[in-house]
Amino acid sequence: MTSSELHLLQDGAAVLRLLRDGDLDLEGRLVDASNTTLRAVLTLDGVRARCVYKPVRGERPLWDFPDGTLADREVAAYLVSAGVGWDLVPPTVLRDGPLGPGSCQLWIDEPADADPLVGFVPADAVPPRWFPVAAARDEDGTPYALAHADDPRLARLAVLDAVINNADRKGGHVLAGPDDRLYGVDHGVSFHVEPKLRTVLWGWAGRELPSDAVEALDQLAGLLAGDLGEELAAHLTIGEIGALGGRIERLRDSGRFPLPPQDWPAMPWPPI
Repeated sequence: MTSSELHLLQDGAAVLRLLRDGDLDLEGRLVDASNTTLRAVLTLDGVRARCVYKPVRGERPLWDFPDGTLADREVAAYLVSAGVGWDLVPPTVLRDGPLGPGSCQLWIDEPADADPLVGFVPADAVPPRWFPVAAARDEDGTPYALAHADDPRLARLAVLDAVINNADRKGGHVLAGPDDRLYGVDHGVSFHVEPKLRTVLWGWAGRELPSDAVEALDQLAGLLAGDLGEELAAHLTIGEIGALGGRIERLRDSGRFPLPPQDWPAMPWPPI
């Protein structure tokens, strides 16, 4: 990440203006993504930064999500995260681009020396203060554990996923950013009205929510009845916003992280 991009992360209004109004020049495609996902360079008033551009026309149809809605869900996830001040989702807008309307999200470069927070580790060598969440074996039969760190930043992300009903929290969707920040990306399959939570971050399942999460849920409930609800109405249906409010209320009432579902897959595939 360049110094100008780092500065943008510290200036919310400037980065949103760049994302909305900057000239967008395509660099290439991320070939591992299931939907058309492009890296591009934004330029505005001498400021340059990279972004991820996901055109609506490149979204593959899904049986359980309405066609052409994934870009809006990406923006909605950012609005919820930003509204509560957690900033776990990189700045994201809906805008026109070379391939038509789509989501445009600031690119996050992981530092080369960033410590991993999620991954497969030898089953007999799970790091201290890590949670094993699933068992696995490699092609030779060697046992491994899918595990993640007991990190308060990850715990916040787990709460956010429960709030937005994220159906695809893979380990590769967790990025270490600059200044010891952590980001979650790829939220196109979120905000469904039916329970869809699929995540690798089950280490806190059933445990008491930290105090900052309880405060955030209280804040979200109030915001949803005001400006945040109005902003989300441009990207989600009335039913989806109502379901969001219901999830917030249930988490507040329980005061605990959700438990893995018993009637649908609890983890995305592949998990990393």
